[in-house]
Amino acid sequence: MALLHLKYFLLLYIFISLQGCQTTKKESQQNQDDQPKIFNHFEPNLSYQEKTSEQLDVSPTAALPSSKVSIPASEPTSDDLWQHIANNLSLVFQTNKQTTARVKWYLKQPEYLETVNRRAAPYLYHIVKRVEKQNLPMELALLPFVESDFRPTVRSSEHAVGIWQLVGATAYHFGVQSDQWYDGRQDILASTDAALAYLSYLHKRFNGNWLHALAAYNSGEGRVKKAIKDNKKRGKKTDYWSLSLPKETADYIPKLLALSYLVRHPEKGFKRPKLVNKPLTTEFNVGQQFEFSVIANLSGIGRSQLHKLNPGYLKNQSSPNGPHTLLLPMEQQTILQSKLFRNNFAGQYTVQKDDTLYSIARRFSMSVEALKKLNNKASNLIKVGEQLHLNKPQTIQKSLLVDYKISPYLEQNEPTIPTVAVDYQVKPGDSIWRISRLYDVPHKDVAMWNKLNATSVLKPGTILTLHLPQAEPTKHNAPASETILSGIESSLKKP
Repeated sequence: MALLHLKYFLLLYIFISLQGCQTTKKESQQNQDDQPKIFNHFEPNLSYQEKTSEQLDVSPTAALPSSKVSIPASEPTSDDLWQHIANNLSLVFQTNKQTTARVKWYLKQPEYLETVNRRAAPYLYHIVKRVEKQNLPMELALLPFVESDFRPTVRSSEHAVGIWQLVGATAYHFGVQSDQWYDGRQDILASTDAALAYLSYLHKRFNGNWLHALAAYNSGEGRVKKAIKDNKKRGKKTDYWSLSLPKETADYIPKLLALSYLVRHPEKGFKRPKLVNKPLTTEFNVGQQFEFSVIANLSGIGRSQLHKLNPGYLKNQSSPNGPHTLLLPMEQQTILQSKLFRNNFAGQYTVQKDDTLYSIARRFSMSVEALKKLNNKASNLIKVGEQLHLNKPQTIQKSLLVDYKISPYLEQNEPTIPTVAVDYQVKPGDSIWRISRLYDVPHKDVAMWNKLNATSVLKPGTILTLHLPQAEPTKHNAPASETILSGIESSLKKP
């Protein structure tokens, strides 16, 4: 009888436990249903993926998660670079009024990305690799599309320059060189290194919150910190979506997230480009001051193409103090085996006893892989007495500068008349043509000096730089400072 009672109580206990599990499961499901819908690119089969852009659920009051994200391990590499980017996007997409509006805006311009990709193609692979190497969100590789439509020479009204829109002080702080010869903000890869360093710094300053860091990149660290502090005082939330920020910054992150979403979901009607997932260009250290015309002549690459690929260089020469690195439209293996390299940039080394490829590569600051490619080696085997080519541009004796008196192919665009740079503040009603007439200089020159089109509309208050003829020294040899001032005064008096 006791055994029968024991079985009864065991059965009753199991029945109650099962009912409890079912209740807990239902409550858990109900709790999940009550949560705001936050969508992540890496979650499968989300309801958001089933909706068109016209059906997006706008819920701006939804609670927001932290923007502290751990970057997932890279997905298997695709042969298509854009697919690779899409596979590795990681920031959370928040459905709200701002992001929905930006998705719709992009969908009205379905070919936007294909158009801008043509400008980005020579550089995008290098940017993606830099982002991955630093374990940063892949969305950062899309930031130049949002910042500048990937235009290397574009300048903002706030004097930010290049695809990453860096201002002078920030660029200088993060190691970007700028002088009369070269502006690193227009150098795609130099500015990328600086921008990613700046973004990493901001990410740490904002305790791992990427949306705060991106907002600070756009509007300044101080402004975002003040907005967070103001919200704390008022007892408000301090996530990015709750902050009071300038309209440009408020639109900035939704634009990036919307672009990221459509790159991930081109089926919504947004055309995603195709781009081979390998470098289309190679960084090449010339090792000394060079003339674009000479490199063009030696390599067979058009001078205009060289300038277009390397917009950081402001003249036809590199600076005597560097940098001397060029981006060339070929793979590394191709350039290492080209006549250009072998005849002008490669040294030679005779293998000695106890040498290894590793020891030789280390001695001459090369990678083993580069040394093997340069010498067409499939293995690490070398033998005593073997001649190896070396990437050793610092030993070149041949000058890569042009003797202007004998050059048969260099067009001399440099002015022969001494000039002085004068700043001019644009006034209401001014045009490039009117300013050129005022100072008696060609209107095309005014446009060129300021990287504008001849028909550009000028914004009052904008500072233009004019290169005006410098007055010749007076007979009594006035000091140089007086000569320059007199040149400016005489120029300004012209009707």
